[in-house]
Amino acid sequence: MRSVRESRRLTPEELAGTCGLEVRQLLALEEGTEVPSLSPLGKVAHALGVRLGTFLDDNEAWGPEICRKDAGVKDHGRFSEHLHYAACAPHKPGRNMEPFVVEVDTSCPGRISSHEGEEFLYVLSGVVDIRYGRQTYHLEEGDSIYFDSIVGHSISAPSGKSRLLAVLYAPF
Repeated sequence: MRSVRESRRLTPEELAGTCGLEVRQLLALEEGTEVPSLSPLGKVAHALGVRLGTFLDDNEAWGPEICRKDAGVKDHGRFSEHLHYAACAPHKPGRNMEPFVVEVDTSCPGRISSHEGEEFLYVLSGVVDIRYGRQTYHLEEGDSIYFDSIVGHSISAPSGKSRLLAVLYAPF
């Protein structure tokens, strides 16, 4: 919390005033001498313009995160056994976007998804069909699409394994 505050060039007094907290309480939160409830943490996160999870990630580094090409694409069974991904910045604190490299199998059934936020997909290789609402968009290598993810959408690879760069944004 302190490193984020300092990176924003705020004094404890300025941040406490913005959050409606006492300076003593803010300093205790920064030092870890007070066990916080989510309410004051939420106020501080909002005032600093970061997601609440920033303070819960157990990662004190506040700089860039590098993702090397040999990191590999890993199974992500939570979405589908046909979508595999590599998170490109899983340990970057304070992030507002979630970047992934996604591999879509030929047999991908195109499961409909809907959630808060936005998505940007860029086709690195292959061909994908993006179903968005009632419309289907056919994208080839080098094509991209940017959309509101609250609308039902799905990804399928009709003619072979495809690879995408996916950047998701979900409001905190």
